[in-house]
Amino acid sequence: MQVVEKKNLGKHKSSVKDNAIQFLFKYGAIALLIFIIFYFSTISDAFFTYGNFTDILRSISIVTLLALGVTFTLVVDGFDLSVGSTMSLSTVVSASLMVWYDMPLWLVLLLPLLIGVLVGAVNSFLIVVIGIPDLLATLSMMYIIAGLHRTYTEGYSIYNNMPLTSGGTAPGQLSEAFLWIGQGQMLGLPVPVWIMLVMVLASYVILNHTRWGRVLYMTGGNAEAATLSGVSVKKVKFAAYVVSGIFASMAGILFTARVGSGQIDAGAPLMMEAVAAVFVGYSVLGAGKPNALGTFFGAAVIGILLNGLTIQNLPYYAFDIIKGGVLVAALAVTYVYAKKKFSKN
Repeated sequence: MQVVEKKNLGKHKSSVKDNAIQFLFKYGAIALLIFIIFYFSTISDAFFTYGNFTDILRSISIVTLLALGVTFTLVVDGFDLSVGSTMSLSTVVSASLMVWYDMPLWLVLLLPLLIGVLVGAVNSFLIVVIGIPDLLATLSMMYIIAGLHRTYTEGYSIYNNMPLTSGGTAPGQLSEAFLWIGQGQMLGLPVPVWIMLVMVLASYVILNHTRWGRVLYMTGGNAEAATLSGVSVKKVKFAAYVVSGIFASMAGILFTARVGSGQIDAGAPLMMEAVAAVFVGYSVLGAGKPNALGTFFGAAVIGILLNGLTIQNLPYYAFDIIKGGVLVAALAVTYVYAKKKFSKN
């Protein structure tokens, strides 16, 4: 009898543990977000306000765009480390086109996007054609692009009426129409928030409700099976990295319009935030895979947490500890759940 009771007790404890892990995997990120909002709302009257939450959404808009690009590469079982440098390059190029060359708005928006397409194409060539592992290829591109954008600007940020190294001052200025993209309001929300929401919705629809989305997930899940099903895996991966480059360029344009200047290395500190947002999104509602809504939710969790810590005057240099802790917790829950699920199968 005692042996049977011990076995039953052991099974009960194991069942409770499995249920707890499953709950954390599905609802842990949501529970964390609710706790963060509740906690900071109780200790600060300035936190739970419409103005503060619109500021949070505006602050995460650029990170979310970067993270969506990373999401598409992870869907096809890749990884793009060059998004931060691509954003930096697009930031200074978009600023220089107006400030240095006084070009029209449509070119200022188009040319940086074409740069993103070019970066994505080069990444794809290195990974798909030459066969360099994605981490190594995009890491190399990260350094190359960072060097290019610093060389292009000679190490200077770009701003209105800046002195030129060749003498005189820059002939152009960032137009009001361009600045409205990053600083304007529409229907009670900042324009960057609308851009972010449209891109998240479009990415969700593409990944979850289109044939191309199914092909992307099929390629990432089992490239060999996808090939046998008639999918051109190389073309699919090429498209995913090009999409990543476009999202990074959009983030660069948005950053320039928001701060009103072309800051060198603007994307470097945001790259890891974007990666963290994607992986935190794995555990939203038990998705267990890269997904657009999870990525947005992950960016929101990190953004709300950092906003609350800023209100509490936590030193900025401690923020990386918090972001790293959130990422580790999300990854721990995700991989423990995956390990349990795999062992059962």
